[in-house]
Amino acid sequence: MRAITLALRRGARRRIIVLAALWALTTPLAAEVFQIADIRVEGLQRIAPGTVFNYLPVQVGDTVGDGVTGGIIRSLYQTGFFDDVRVEREGNVLVLWVRERPAIASIDITGNRDIDTKALTAALADIGLREGRVFDRSVLDRIEQELERQYFARGKYGVLIQSTVSPLERNRVAVRIDITEGLTARIKQITLIGNDAFSEKELLNLFELGSSNWASFYTKNDQYSKQKLAGDLESLRSFYLDRGFVQFDITSTQVSISADKKDIYITVVIDEGEPFRISEINLAGEQTVPAEELFPLIQLKRGDYFSRRATTESAERISNLLGDRGYAFANVNTIPEVDTEGREVAVTFFIDPGQRVYVRRVNMKGNTRTRDEVLRREMRQLESAWFSAELVRQSRERLQRLGYFEDVSIETPAVPGSTDQVDVNVTVTERPAGNIAAGVGYSQSQGIILNASVTQNNFLGTGKRVALGLNTSQATQFYQIAYTNPFYTVDGISRGFNISYRETNFDELIGADYSTDIGILGMNFGLPISDISRAGLGIRYQYTNFKAGSFSELAQEFVAENGNVFNDVILSANYTRDSRDTAIFPTRGGLRILRADLAIPGSDLEYYKLNYQEQYYVPLTSRFVLGLTGDVAYGGGYGDTSALPFFENYYAGGPRSVRGFIANSLGPREVDDDDPVGGNLKVVGSVELYAPAPGWPELSKTLRLGAFVDFGNVWETNSNRLIEPTGFNLNDLRFSAGLSATWLSPIGALSISFAYPLNEEEGDETQVFQFGLGQTF
Repeated sequence: MRAITLALRRGARRRIIVLAALWALTTPLAAEVFQIADIRVEGLQRIAPGTVFNYLPVQVGDTVGDGVTGGIIRSLYQTGFFDDVRVEREGNVLVLWVRERPAIASIDITGNRDIDTKALTAALADIGLREGRVFDRSVLDRIEQELERQYFARGKYGVLIQSTVSPLERNRVAVRIDITEGLTARIKQITLIGNDAFSEKELLNLFELGSSNWASFYTKNDQYSKQKLAGDLESLRSFYLDRGFVQFDITSTQVSISADKKDIYITVVIDEGEPFRISEINLAGEQTVPAEELFPLIQLKRGDYFSRRATTESAERISNLLGDRGYAFANVNTIPEVDTEGREVAVTFFIDPGQRVYVRRVNMKGNTRTRDEVLRREMRQLESAWFSAELVRQSRERLQRLGYFEDVSIETPAVPGSTDQVDVNVTVTERPAGNIAAGVGYSQSQGIILNASVTQNNFLGTGKRVALGLNTSQATQFYQIAYTNPFYTVDGISRGFNISYRETNFDELIGADYSTDIGILGMNFGLPISDISRAGLGIRYQYTNFKAGSFSELAQEFVAENGNVFNDVILSANYTRDSRDTAIFPTRGGLRILRADLAIPGSDLEYYKLNYQEQYYVPLTSRFVLGLTGDVAYGGGYGDTSALPFFENYYAGGPRSVRGFIANSLGPREVDDDDPVGGNLKVVGSVELYAPAPGWPELSKTLRLGAFVDFGNVWETNSNRLIEPTGFNLNDLRFSAGLSATWLSPIGALSISFAYPLNEEEGDETQVFQFGLGQTF
């Protein structure tokens, strides 16, 4: 028995020795330090060993111990390629055991209606979740959270996002994201608590957010947004501070959602305080400008309620005045002193003008084609003059209006070593000097329209304009060559020449049986009156070949009395005032045009034409703009010409006039064949409410919607047995109302309208839907 026990003990010792030897060879690295003779990586499937070696902090020949092991494991984990990493040793060989993370074989997204799949897939790829990439569960978790946030921003608080990761062969996974969007939560009610001075209705009108109403599908006012609410609360604060409530405070804001996550309730608790009046208005600091010039800029009065906006605007006006007097770095601070007991505020404007600044040089950069003189003649800020912020602003606007540059920036750095001088550095980015354009359009009144033009707005960098153009349709053939020198003189007087030829078939245009061929050779001058107004004077020779058809008694009688070929010299004068903020989709300002044409005595036809056009735009809100337009014109004959030649008449009706009626169909008609002949007096106008298209902000730059009321007509004020009716009567005005849309498409402007005539008379030709594609010139 003892022998057996000894044998067992010897066997156990041998096993322990063997296990110890194996442990020494293959155990994870312990405290013993050794020099790496080789590195082996086990467990790789897709990743190349070289990729692993690039991330290792050690290489063959390095000495490895306990302190290095943790760094090796951390470096490999940080790559994001592996789920598991072990470091072992076999003799002097460093063995790395790794388990790769699976690769994404496919990504499937279902249930998303509010967020486009293509945009969502691109966003996932940017984050790191795309086919072929290593799958990381933490990335998927972040994506779920971000998707929830996006849907919450859209008011879908019941959204459910569920991700499924299915393992596939060859260490791959399929990712599926199922989205249940749910219904959009709407603002059910906004409640204000603590308002005594103003009604809740009046205050809620300041909010962009609001409860659902008939227009919510367009305005989206019932969709809650944290940012919009913050803006509304600031509007509320400004409203009170502008009415003397200097101690106004928003004590709490609560946003709650119903259990079914469909309705949102907002409660705002406010403390109005008491209104404060202005007790004193003082000026302090260094007054380089006399006080009698500064006080008119302060739109405050003693005894009035304190207004933060009026105070801020007054300080800005003082600062601007100082800036225009050369104090470029003037600083005006308002210091209100509040008397709580007397509920009064003493306002002090503290003025620190700084040192007066002069302009040393005006430097031009970026104009590789445009000559310096073209830029300098637009500058209102001159060298060696006082610096003026207003003149710098005007200079930039004038340069932008030239149309030669994509961008204009002006910097005013201080001159090194000087405390009272600055340079004005103008940097421009030039547009292509020439423009070649061709287009196809369609108009219900003219049919298919083909047009082409070659325009050089900045010919050889001189600022001169040269243009060649043609326009052809079923009713009109038009060809033109034009040249304009905007600075014919150093004072800014322009001079231009124009050669054009137009063939018009009135049978195609309005159904009347006659046509005209008109050739023009003209010259014009323009005189700048201000930055937004200009006067012009022109003279042109006009050749007219009038062709009367066999079915128009009116045309035949005209030829019998006057002939059919006419040579006329016409003087023209015009005045233009353009204060619109932009020529395309304006939101404020106006355009006024007055024009007079006179065929001088001795011309074959002696007549005159007067025209007044007005456009005015008023922003009602940040989204809605009211547009008012009017067009009044009158013409007549004198000398040997008894009346305005009827082929020079005005017309009304159609997309650019009174919508809802066929183009050029309103007004008097020939007695024998009922063809419209226009009239020598025109009155046309429109009232239209414009709004940008709902949706993405980018869409609002190219698409505008409108609701309008149009009115107008033309009259023949001279008696003529072949035309009826004659004479002027305002009761003949036609009215229409409808909806419109204008889209600046890549191939031209597309305008459509649905208009309903409001007072259609017997014989009127109506057309509810009208459209035009492309533009003529």
